[in-house]
Amino acid sequence: MQTGTRIILGVLALAAAPTIMGRDSGEAALAAEKAFDLQGHRGTRGLRPENTLPAFAHALTLGVTTLELDTAVTKDGVVVVTHDSALNPDITRDASGRFLDATGPTMLSLTFAEIQKYDVGRLKPGTAYAKRFADQVAVDGTHIPKLSDVFALARRSGNADVRFNIETKLDPRLKDATPPAEAFAVAVVKEIRAAGLEKRATIQSFDWSTLMVAKKIAPEIATVCLTTQQGADDNIGVGRAQKSAWLGGLDIRDFGGSVPKAVKAAKADVWSPNYVDLSPALVAEAHGLGLSVIPWTANDPVDMARLVDMGVDGLISDRPDLLRDVLAKKGRALPPAFPVKP
Repeated sequence: MQTGTRIILGVLALAAAPTIMGRDSGEAALAAEKAFDLQGHRGTRGLRPENTLPAFAHALTLGVTTLELDTAVTKDGVVVVTHDSALNPDITRDASGRFLDATGPTMLSLTFAEIQKYDVGRLKPGTAYAKRFADQVAVDGTHIPKLSDVFALARRSGNADVRFNIETKLDPRLKDATPPAEAFAVAVVKEIRAAGLEKRATIQSFDWSTLMVAKKIAPEIATVCLTTQQGADDNIGVGRAQKSAWLGGLDIRDFGGSVPKAVKAAKADVWSPNYVDLSPALVAEAHGLGLSVIPWTANDPVDMARLVDMGVDGLISDRPDLLRDVLAKKGRALPPAFPVKP
């Protein structure tokens, strides 16, 4: 097992500690060994506006092990928390309160002050997005936060164990939408180090070149290879004539089509596949290589239960509340709740 993976599991064991106090040492050790990384996707996208302080506050209040989030970099170099490299019309209103008619400017073309003029606290009615997340509670007047704001919120909650799974939203096919991989990685690492969270943060990406830079400049921070093999979003490219542009120069053909082996070659600590791509055999292969396996984004309790039984080390979900219920029914240790207001 790699050092980064041991760090992750060790922190998860600490996160589980409040639920196992009072047991004898043997039972406590067994419970700690089974600690599960319960990650709130974009905070709690199924319940609150995604990637916002209300979403992260709700996740902390429910009780999660990890806050999963996405990042971009502004024109003036601020690392902000948002999934999209450009303003998304499905969730973005201008200063007059009107939803954008089309995709807006990129984060990289706007200063942080300019971005704060937009409200991202409500889903646009009638969109497929709004129908998909019908349980999401709107929080009008919500703005795109800084990454440092999320760190500060967690500190204010009193949760000294919660982790941060930070994605660099970078598409190698869109050269002008985001900073280059090296600059992006440097910016995120700087924020993590400034907050003293090197041991409680992971950097994840579909663009593995970002992870390779991060591992080189900050070997103390664990990295996570995101993958999907579904349709046009496939960043692996098994069976294609040319190697994928997403894998930081690696070619899946050099690994016999094995995604876990490619992740290992990228020197990552965690493999985070699309949950529909996962099988018991792949989980076993990844574990045999010393990798943790934390799939995304399972929201149906049936899928959650199946994946837990498959032996994954954690799950990323828009509905951490439902995932808590699944884990509780299976007798798994749950992370404690830390109620906090955004």
